[in-house]
Amino acid sequence: MAKPISIEVYNPNGKYRVVSTKSMPGTRWINLLIEQDCRVEICTQKKTILSVEDIIALIGDKCDGVIGQLTEDWGETLFAALSRAGGKAFSNMAVGYNNVDVNAANKHGVAVGNTPGVLTETTAELAASLSLAAARRIVEADQFMRAGLYDGWLPHLFVGNLLKGQTVGVIGAGRIGSAYARMMVEGFKMNLIYYDLYQSTRLEKFVTAYGEFLKANGEQPVTWKRAASMDEVLREADVISLHPILDKTTYHLINKESLATMKKEAILVNCSRGPVVDEVALVEHLKQNPMFRVGLDVFEDEPYMKPGLADMKNAVVVPHIASASKWTREGMATLAALNVLGKIKGYPVWGDPNQVAPFLNENAPPPAASPSIVNAKALGLPVSKL
Repeated sequence: MAKPISIEVYNPNGKYRVVSTKSMPGTRWINLLIEQDCRVEICTQKKTILSVEDIIALIGDKCDGVIGQLTEDWGETLFAALSRAGGKAFSNMAVGYNNVDVNAANKHGVAVGNTPGVLTETTAELAASLSLAAARRIVEADQFMRAGLYDGWLPHLFVGNLLKGQTVGVIGAGRIGSAYARMMVEGFKMNLIYYDLYQSTRLEKFVTAYGEFLKANGEQPVTWKRAASMDEVLREADVISLHPILDKTTYHLINKESLATMKKEAILVNCSRGPVVDEVALVEHLKQNPMFRVGLDVFEDEPYMKPGLADMKNAVVVPHIASASKWTREGMATLAALNVLGKIKGYPVWGDPNQVAPFLNENAPPPAASPSIVNAKALGLPVSKL
């Protein structure tokens, strides 16, 4: 028999039972569910990642929907358990859903939600932060100070890279990649080279307009170029930020060969998906090229790092915090809850999952729709006309 799972219960007499596998920031998401007659059960188990068995115990015999996390293995076993309990909805509190077997969800008629449209700027800001931290060796310098090693100014002490006038490379110029590019171009007057299967016309127009503005004010204009290949970005850029999706074509996109293509003093940033980078190859490259630096928010075998990475002074590593601003995380919790609620209440699916401002407006009721259901078409769910 499975061990009891500790929970916190809100609105115990609610008609619909919604389970959250983790406590999530803010209270609005809880209140929105309660207002629609949901009993909300939040797992309070002191365990970072719940097992499949833990989640089955949480689902129990009757459950209308679950809000889960990207660290959980949502496959055949869990969707079968949720379906048996009468559940029709699951939502990741994340934009990604690599942890979800969508085909298994389809088989059991479970709607799968995610939370795009709320974390673009926050994620881009962290990528920019890692770029600057790596360029100016901020973490190394901070550790040096805290260790009591500073005994006076020296000409060569923690000399890093100037960003102004250098070239920033973006691989994957979607919403987050484009937001990052704009920050680096406007914030540090960097030139842009990007690679994407699709032309990013809005980004190109932005850089062109900003370049004209600088020229009109007597400054050197910034430039942009759409690369014909990823290797072109790797060869030419001084700072490279990765923003692709993760699939079989982007697994180990950055490997021994592609690292060798980059400049010896380049900076590589990854806030996308860990397996995009061959971490073993990266560790070896960092060892052999002490002026090469990297900023990582995600890891190949998360939550673990490959051996040796933690010892690299030329690596800035943070624990998957790209979306960790208060506004964004509270917004993600709200969207995940509304995905589940929408399916429970029979609402249609929102027409554009990237335009979620109406759901995040705390001064008005949210639209009667699920913000983002990734398998809506497969399940034949109606689309909102709002």
